[in-house]
Amino acid sequence: MALWQEWWVWMVAGAVLAILEVLIPGFILLGFAIGAGITGALLWLGVLGGSLAVLLLVFGVSSLIAWLALRSLVGVRHGQVKIWDRDINDN
Repeated sequence: MALWQEWWVWMVAGAVLAILEVLIPGFILLGFAIGAGITGALLWLGVLGGSLAVLLLVFGVSSLIAWLALRSLVGVRHGQVKIWDRDINDN
C-alpha cells in the first residue's frame, strides 16, 4: 500500500499544517489542514481509497470549501476596512 493511501499520513499532514498556521497566521494553511483532516477521516472510514488523483481531488475540494467557510466566518466583511491603530515598530 502506498504511503499516500494511509489515513494517518493525511492526519499528520493536517496536524503539521495546523501547527504551521499558528506560526504563520492568516487562515491560509488552516484550510489545507482541514482538507487533509477530512481526507484522512474519509480514508479511515473506508469511504475513499485508491488512486492519488482521487485523494488529491478530495483534498483540494475540501480545502477550498474549508477556506471559503473560514473567510466568511472570520474574514473581513464586505464593505469593512481593516484599520491598523498600532504598528509593530512602535514602542
